[in-house]
This record gives sequence, structure tokens and C-alpha cells, in this order.
Amino acid sequence: MIDIKLMRSSPEKVKKGIQNRGGRYMSVFEQILEKDSAYLKNLAEVENLRSSRNEISQKIQRLKTSGQNEEARKAIDQANRVKETIKTRETELAEIQKELETMLLGIPNLPHESAPVGSSPQENKSIFEDLQNKKKFTFKPLDHHALGEQLGILDFKTAAKLSGSRFPLLRGPGAKLERALIQFMLDIQTGENGYEEIFPPFMVTAETMTGTGQLPKFEEELYRTFSEPPLYLIPTAEVPLTNLHKGEILKEEDLPLKYTAYTPCFRQEAGSYGKDTRGLIRNHQFNKVELVWITAPENSMEALESLRKDAEKILRLLKIPYRALELCTGDLGFASAKTYDIEVWMPGESRFREISSCSNCLDFQARRMNTRFKKESAKKIEFVHTLNGSGLAVGRTFAAVLENYQNEDGSICVPEALIPYLKTDRIT
Repeated sequence: MIDIKLMRSSPEKVKKGIQNRGGRYMSVFEQILEKDSAYLKNLAEVENLRSSRNEISQKIQRLKTSGQNEEARKAIDQANRVKETIKTRETELAEIQKELETMLLGIPNLPHESAPVGSSPQENKSIFEDLQNKKKFTFKPLDHHALGEQLGILDFKTAAKLSGSRFPLLRGPGAKLERALIQFMLDIQTGENGYEEIFPPFMVTAETMTGTGQLPKFEEELYRTFSEPPLYLIPTAEVPLTNLHKGEILKEEDLPLKYTAYTPCFRQEAGSYGKDTRGLIRNHQFNKVELVWITAPENSMEALESLRKDAEKILRLLKIPYRALELCTGDLGFASAKTYDIEVWMPGESRFREISSCSNCLDFQARRMNTRFKKESAKKIEFVHTLNGSGLAVGRTFAAVLENYQNEDGSICVPEALIPYLKTDRIT
């Protein structure tokens, strides 16, 4: 959530940030300014009424002390009328404030000043490539969908019978490869990169979803239960991990906090019909290992660089070619101020595919969650900064392994780093 004080003190700065995102939120921004103006006007009137009530109370006391009982009774009647007016106006003020807070939840984070300005993915900036493991095939490589079905390790037909379209079913060595990738990712992040592993609930409350920005913006993307109140299936472990300290005041010496979790993720992918319907790229259910940082504000940009490198490390160890992009302002996610996308090379498609987004949300989520920390040197309480990234999307890593390690006979060489987990060097 954007600080309303920033909107009041620097409306042009906020306006520019929203325009750099593409301007589609400008009408809401203008409505917020109008609503906030009404709120401040009503607040000033309420404060004047409170001041008047205090003056009348003092007047009543003086009149009673001097024995002017009749005048005192008149003043008491006046005080009661002012009291009723205040009560009415405070109710109106609370309603305006609630409307204002709801509107603020619909405004995205402002881009960080270092994010490149642009309106489309074509304006994202390439910052790093590791293509040393990009293979030159002596045959036409297949995509992972064809490879998986040919090997009998991907069974979308049976999955569709069970659940409908866009659900995966993995068999035998495929199921084992998926499990090995999850374990490998967690081992690296906990054993080498210093993350604490969490195994969180897969269903959370609406308040928890609101804390990280999934609600109210992405309601149509989410799966929810019919319970009352409803629970939501998580679209990413970012949601429970970032909310671990919702409503808390942390100690400065405990920061940064670094969490990782494996979870299945559930997304309706509303509006994406016809896009990437083949294979493991865009499913309603998929596995992911998530990375989350909670930091002091002055350290969050440095933390973003570390987070990206932690995600990239998995691809380096698997020896899969990839590149990193810095997203332009028009391509940023709702809660992000600065994002790096990591894209893996898919030879079966002859293109790069996103496998991780690493984002710094600054204090945007912290304000929604009311997560703060106490800075000892200044003896004051501030909002933390939150960061998240995939470390990595497991299904897409599975697909990348199949495509980059395929052989002409359709078999798959197992990456050296995964051999101890799979107990074999080839999937046939």
C-alpha cells in the first residue's frame, strides 16, 4: 500500500510513478485524491467541533463555579448538541476513511527510481547471460511435452480425466525427478544460502492474501473454499512466508530474515486461455520453491541482488543456460517496485522462458501487513521491506532439464547435481 502521506506531500511524484506503469491506474489515483480531500476537510471540521466542545466544557465549569446555573444549563444543552454533531461527523469520517483505504488497496506499488522506464516487455533490459552450457544439437530437439509423453513420465490425458485441462500428472521417473528437484533446491537454499525452511499451510485467509497484494486485485485468479469465512488456496508460498510477521514489531538485530518453502501453487490463470496450453508452462497447479527476505529499508536493494543470485545458483549448478532481465516500469508486478526476471533457455521451443521473478516490494506489503521493526539507534519504529523470488518454479525447471539434456534417442541425461538424488544418470 502506498503511504497516503506521500500522496499528500508529493502527488506529482506518485502521479509520475503511476504513469510510468502505463497510466491505467490514473483514474483511481484521481479518485483517491478527491476522496482524501473530502477526508481531510471532514477531519478538520471534526477537530474544530472537538475544540469547540472543550471550550464549552471549560465555560460550563466557570459558570457553575460562579453560581450562574441557568447559563450553565444553556451551555450544557449546547455541549450536548455539539456532542451529537461530533458523533454523526465521526461516523461519516470513519466511512470516508474506510472507502479511502479500500481505494488505496487497488493502487500498485510505485516503481523504484532505478527501474528502467518502459511500457512493454520489449523494453525490459538484459543484464546478464550465462550461455556457456547452451548445447548445439545434431538433431532437432523436441519440446518437453513431446519428450515427457514419449518417455511415459508426463500424462496429461489422465490428468485431464481427473481434473480437467491444465493439470499435470507425473509418472515413475518423472515423479521422482520432480521430487529430486524440490529436494535439491531446498538443500541448496537452506544448506548453502542461509534460508530457514518453512512448511506453511496451503490455504490462507483473505486478510493474509490482502497483505501481499493478491486481494482485492487478483480475486479472479484465486481458488477459494466455500467455508465461511472463505479460505484461499495459495498462488505462491510468498503469501504465507511474507505474512509470517504480520502485525509484529521486529528487532533490528534480527534482520534480515530469510525464508524458503516448497509448496504446490494454485492459479486459475483467468484471461490466459489459448496461451501456453501445452505442457508444464502455465498450469492451474504447479510446484515451486519460494524465497522471501524481510529486511531493513537501507539494505533491501542489496538484498535483491543477493536474492537473484541465490535463485540463479540453482541453474548454474544444473548447468542450464539462462539470462537475467531487469523489468521496465510497465511490466512490473502489482506489488513490486523493482524486479529481475530469470529466463531459462528452452531448445525445444528455441526461446527463453521465465523461471523466476525476483522482486523488491519496499514497504508496500509491510504497510498492508503492518509489519515493522524498531531501529535501536533512532529509537523509532519503521516499516520493513519485503522481497520475494522463485528459487525456482519446479515444473519449468523440470521442462528445462528435459529439453536441455535430451538425447537423439529420446532419453534424458540427468544433470550431475541431481544424480545423488535420482540414483541414476539417465531417464529412459
